[in-house]
Amino acid sequence: MNQTLSPQLTAKRDHLLNLVRDFGSCAVAFSGGVDSAVVAQAAHLALGTKAVAVTADSPSVAAGEVDDARALALQIGIAHRVIRTDEVEKPAYRQNAPDRCYHCKTELYGRLESMAGELGVAVVAGGTNLDDHGDYRPGLKAAAEHAVRSPLAEAGITKAEVRQLAAHWGLPVSDKPATPCLSSRIAYGEEVTPARLAMIDGAEQYLRAAGLPEIRVRYHKGDMARIEVPVSAVARLADPTVREPLVAKFRALGFKYVTLDLEGFRSGSNNAVLPIVTL
Repeated sequence: MNQTLSPQLTAKRDHLLNLVRDFGSCAVAFSGGVDSAVVAQAAHLALGTKAVAVTADSPSVAAGEVDDARALALQIGIAHRVIRTDEVEKPAYRQNAPDRCYHCKTELYGRLESMAGELGVAVVAGGTNLDDHGDYRPGLKAAAEHAVRSPLAEAGITKAEVRQLAAHWGLPVSDKPATPCLSSRIAYGEEVTPARLAMIDGAEQYLRAAGLPEIRVRYHKGDMARIEVPVSAVARLADPTVREPLVAKFRALGFKYVTLDLEGFRSGSNNAVLPIVTL
């Protein structure tokens, strides 16, 4: 345990552990991101062998994420399962309306609900934190429909506090950038297909290998890529020595147009086109 907690966060940590302990047993929806990692760590500390972490694998999961989740579960010490989910095969998911995430989480939580019965665990728990309730997250509706508990939110823990807890528990993902599913890069109304997801994944892997960890490659109509990087890196990508091989790589992946967003990286930028009533 590395980071010392404030008295306020210590109280929230203890509340979190007590909440999870009261579950009796649980399955954690475990992506390997910081939120689900903190829930998995709390479940392991509070419940020991009565907790299991479950990771979903599908074409919408970026390369390497499942392997990273396996390694993290091993470090935590929690039992771990990987399941295959089929959200990309669902027409309502593929059509990519603004509620796409609802259909993804319905698939995931339905599978976890069935697994909970098979494994004899009482509760399915997710990584929703307090701040998530202030954003547009259709997946929260699916969680409510499947009685998925959100111990971080229930304990009043914010995203910043999640990262502090992760550092406190020595988890290597305490400063890991958010890694939403690859489908979130596809503009609403454009069909989600395995081929498009592979294009996005290949493009983002290329940029990460170039030393840009915080990036998004957005897919728009006509096989157009819109690259978001921190504003400080925009000039670097526009330099011909970087730009020319980047364009060649993206073209090889299947993109017909390659654009650089001058506004820079911002999480959830595809939501900018949604009407306020939807948000």
